[in-house]
Amino acid sequence: MDVSKGTNQNQVEGTGENVLAKHVAFFDRNHDGIVYPWETFKGFRAIGSGLLLSTVAAFVINMGLSHKTRPGKFPSLLFPIEIKNIAKAKHGSDSGVYDTEGRFVQPKFEAIFSKYARSNANALTAKELDEMLKANREPKDLAGRFAAFIEWKIFFSLCKDKNGLLQRDTIRGVYDGSIFEMMENERLSAKKSKQGGDREGK
Repeated sequence: MDVSKGTNQNQVEGTGENVLAKHVAFFDRNHDGIVYPWETFKGFRAIGSGLLLSTVAAFVINMGLSHKTRPGKFPSLLFPIEIKNIAKAKHGSDSGVYDTEGRFVQPKFEAIFSKYARSNANALTAKELDEMLKANREPKDLAGRFAAFIEWKIFFSLCKDKNGLLQRDTIRGVYDGSIFEMMENERLSAKKSKQGGDREGK
């Protein structure tokens, strides 16, 4: 989702594991370290995205990231994303919550809420999200701005609560991918419950 570009006084390094890789790994449906467009599609469907959005997301994400994660290799028409190299595919105009190695930067995460969460200290409204995206724009970085806009809008649509808020814990879960597994499990549980109810009603 994010990138810290260059070395400057505002750059902060994260600690620990490559959280960005964990974020992407959810979409690696067969766990082979590579994400193909059809796996991206299945991943989006698993968390509740519609057919059209899942199709567009699979096309845009894999087309945009594949060649960046396969340095030195000939482009593939299957547009695979190699998870081990995902840090090479980070874009600009971001929040800096991922550092250049894909690690989680806690101070940058905290800054999201200290700067933009005005109506609720631990959540973002749609308007506050727009303010953050605008503030993160880098000059002449149309690709980064577009990527950030699309990513956050998709996640807001899928992950907001019943009050239209994107909660702090949810955003944290988006960064490390844990929210995706939770959403998939909730949908599977709801589906099983409905099937059980349908059988009992017959």
